[in-house]
Amino acid sequence: MTSFDVIAIGGGHNGLVAAATLAKAGRKVVVLEAASAVGGAARTEEFAPGFRVSAVAHLLNRLHPDVVKTLELEKHGLQFARTDFLPSVALSTGGPALVLYGAYGEVLTGASSAEQSAWKELRAQLLRYAGILKPFLSRRPPDLAGMSFKETAALGQAALSLKKLGKEDMRDFLRVLLMNVADLLDEQLADDRLKGLLAFDATLGSHLGPRSPTSLLGLYYRLAGEAGGAAGAQLLPRGGMGAVVTAIRAAAEKAGVTIRTSISVAKIIVENGRAAGVALDNSEVLRARTIVSAINPATTLLDLVGPREIDTGFLRKVKNIRMKGDAAKLHLALDRPPQFTGADAADHKGRLVIAPSPDHVERAFNPSKYGEFSPEPVMEITLPSLADPSLAPSGACVLSAVVQYAPYQLKDGWNAGKPKLLKAIMAQLESYAPGIGKTVQHSELLTPVDIEARYRIPGGHWHHGELQADQMLISRPVSGWSGYDTPLDGLFLAGAGSHPGGGVSGAPGLNAARRIIAMKG
Repeated sequence: MTSFDVIAIGGGHNGLVAAATLAKAGRKVVVLEAASAVGGAARTEEFAPGFRVSAVAHLLNRLHPDVVKTLELEKHGLQFARTDFLPSVALSTGGPALVLYGAYGEVLTGASSAEQSAWKELRAQLLRYAGILKPFLSRRPPDLAGMSFKETAALGQAALSLKKLGKEDMRDFLRVLLMNVADLLDEQLADDRLKGLLAFDATLGSHLGPRSPTSLLGLYYRLAGEAGGAAGAQLLPRGGMGAVVTAIRAAAEKAGVTIRTSISVAKIIVENGRAAGVALDNSEVLRARTIVSAINPATTLLDLVGPREIDTGFLRKVKNIRMKGDAAKLHLALDRPPQFTGADAADHKGRLVIAPSPDHVERAFNPSKYGEFSPEPVMEITLPSLADPSLAPSGACVLSAVVQYAPYQLKDGWNAGKPKLLKAIMAQLESYAPGIGKTVQHSELLTPVDIEARYRIPGGHWHHGELQADQMLISRPVSGWSGYDTPLDGLFLAGAGSHPGGGVSGAPGLNAARRIIAMKG
């Protein structure tokens, strides 16, 4: 048997962040990753000869600034493909695109002057309100049963920030907090292209439509993140999302972390109600006083720990975490860059969104409630090789798209459904980029079932659990256990299924490590 201070299960970015942070605090740490490479769904992978793409995550919009600073990621090679922020381009088949430039729309073009004024006012309001929630999304949720002085002070600071909004703004914040995004957009904006883009962003990655209650929370979650020091901004790392993982790994190894790949954990060893180590598939046993699991919480607790070691009530909560994905990922190897109608050369280097209106997004969502997909899906498209030519052969182009909605449990099954969904996606792309179909050399479509199998994400949900009001903050992953602790002493959760959720932020890993350090674990 080999002993460590900490065993981290899962070599995704959160597992590596937790490991690096703990190692810098003097712990002897080993990371165990079942795949042949670390990074999980944030790897950069070759999907066709000479064509590389970010696996599932493809934009950086919420990497926690403390992760960048604490792990000195820029010193470890993290670079961005563009020095400025990616524009968000609302595509149109009938004319010029509408574009949000800067950090999520500091400048709006392609709309009327009245709409620009309305957007300026709404954007400022959204950022103010997201700013109230941001502290809750960047630190460990408060323990309401026994708050520390620091947690009480943090809540007091949030209350003060809310009060500083003023009576009218504070009243409006409380009014819209759990509102659906479509109603808010209809109240303040007129341009369907802009409203469609915002409705898409609010529901991306969730089993929600724009008219679903609480869907506005998704937009706040997005705007509470930051990149390059700006709220809502988006960046492309040079080398794809795998470059972020490479920098985090370098920081971890410099801190002394041992990283083992192609190693599967078969069981978490429990002795007298405490996690004491792990048994590997190869029969090897590793011992540690602290186990950090950065994989799915249900997998950790139901499969690796097992129901015999868990209270029935807690077990029931874990079994009922909603985590069935609704998004597919498309990769296309193109022999030349596509031309999207109404978008100029600079726009093609941004994020191109097909979501003509909130009603279109809602209609795309409706079939997913019944195990079907829309014939006119909505999607977010990037052409990363335009800014980073290393991702494709000379003159060729990579297209990466997140497509909604693709229900995990497709009524007809994904064996029959995948070619039909690909056909619907290509038809939609053809209407916005005429001739694109003729340039495709290779395509790869990952449904939620494929994402589940390839990246070991139950349900194929990149948040490892729906990011909705009842599964956020003090209820993530389950109510009563939101602070990275578990009912087993010595076992902590540090993945996207923990607070604050998914996206390449590193916050769950960082917060979990800080919790362990504070407990002297």
